[in-house]
Amino acid sequence: MTASETTRLLPENPPDLVSATKGTEDPSRSSRPQLLITIGLCLSIFCVSLDQTVLATAIPRITDEFQSLKNVGWYGSSFLFVFTATQMMWGKLYQGYTTKRMFLLGLAIFELGSLLCGIAPSSATLVAGRSIAGLGAGSINSGALFIITDTIPLNKRPVYMGFLGCVHAVTKVTGPLLGGLLTDHVSWRWCFYINLPMGLVTAIVILSLVPTNQPKMAHSSLKDKIKSMDLPGSLLLICGTVALLLALQWGGSEYAWDDWRIRGLFMLSGIMLAAFAGVQVWAGDKATIPLRILCNRDMLSITLWGIFNGGAMIVFIYYLPIWYQAVEGFSATKSGLMTLPTQLGLVFCSLAGGIFVSLVGYYTPFLIASSVISTLGAALLSTLHPSSNLISSLIFQVLLSLGIGLGSQNSTLVPQVAVQKEDVVIAISSLTFVQALSSSVSLVIGQSVFHNRLVENLRVSAPSIDPSMVEKGVTMLRDTIPPEMLADVLGAFSRAITDTFHVAVVMCAFSLIGSASLRWKSIREKTVEE
Repeated sequence: MTASETTRLLPENPPDLVSATKGTEDPSRSSRPQLLITIGLCLSIFCVSLDQTVLATAIPRITDEFQSLKNVGWYGSSFLFVFTATQMMWGKLYQGYTTKRMFLLGLAIFELGSLLCGIAPSSATLVAGRSIAGLGAGSINSGALFIITDTIPLNKRPVYMGFLGCVHAVTKVTGPLLGGLLTDHVSWRWCFYINLPMGLVTAIVILSLVPTNQPKMAHSSLKDKIKSMDLPGSLLLICGTVALLLALQWGGSEYAWDDWRIRGLFMLSGIMLAAFAGVQVWAGDKATIPLRILCNRDMLSITLWGIFNGGAMIVFIYYLPIWYQAVEGFSATKSGLMTLPTQLGLVFCSLAGGIFVSLVGYYTPFLIASSVISTLGAALLSTLHPSSNLISSLIFQVLLSLGIGLGSQNSTLVPQVAVQKEDVVIAISSLTFVQALSSSVSLVIGQSVFHNRLVENLRVSAPSIDPSMVEKGVTMLRDTIPPEMLADVLGAFSRAITDTFHVAVVMCAFSLIGSASLRWKSIREKTVEE
């Protein structure tokens, strides 16, 4: 064994991500405090996941304080967009610099964004803070995977990765409920302050226990590191998506859909995204998303499924609590409790879906069932109105969560079976990327539909009501609207929300195209079909 080979086996220099994925194990890993490291990572993932759901029940109170109902979509999409757009970029950075440093840098950025959100004096500052937090979250999401890979032996890795998956599931339950409790009993600002102490604990654990690794491109020149990041592709993707989001956000609210600004933004978005596709072909193996993954039938199918499935779920996470608070007049806490069937259903159905696939050996039938059942649940939720039976709304939520949950955990199995071993990590990252991007775009589409339909409904049902009175805040409707007009306004509000749900119904239905296109491959097979 040469000196260089011996160096690569030292605890301070664990194998790179690709070799670990292929099955290389480092015996020295067993001596590390793996559980403590995983707990620290779970805290960081909890913060990131919580940031995506905690605002669902706090948003109505935020709109009251800032009088900013038109910005509801940006509170969620600003975080999700930056998180999504930079996730692949962080992965490239981890190849050139040590995992520990990049993770701590991302954690510091995330904490700074959380602090800015907590002290935000205006809606614009809150959106800016959410964007900064999203930038740091992109590093945490990727870095947690890399740290697990560097510190946990391959045979134990599924268990520890399961811990991170459970944290994601738990935050779906606790996020809206915790947001409601903090909003009602302390302040909505504590939805962000809560990240600060958990981030500090995570930083201490990572600094103390995680070894400094030897990155894949540690000895490469700065020029080579920059080239490997696919900066042209990343820039085109970011600019194209920003233009698309702005067009969707402003269309019909700030400007007419046929306004030159909106048409220009759509054209710019199309040009940028087309150029991004061209750069990916030209960049080859250094592309943000390599062409060999994009051309894989099963990857295309599961990506299509993930785009529509993830986009549909985020619409209900954000707008179902608004329906309960605005139409039913519930508090933030009670609206969080009313959405528990969705959140708990996602947790249990995700676990059950994984068990079923393990028993049967095939994931395709459960992904097809996911599309069908979620479409049914979403369609039933879109029938809600002010006089709806609340028990019915809970049953509809259970159906939705059953459908979404059956597929959410199993979708990550597809890249592990559909591509070669050395492409598994980037395939999973690509799937996560497009799912997060679809969530960001779906929120903006949902906000656009909600706002435009609300204005139109008020014009028809309550023409004497100035829409600006309603836009001051969801929870203030019963205080600002004259009693004789309240029923008409609540009806207009309810129809605007259910029209937004119709967007999610269409997405769930379209996800069936992706799931039905998947080949039936057994997870027990060792050979991957090309």
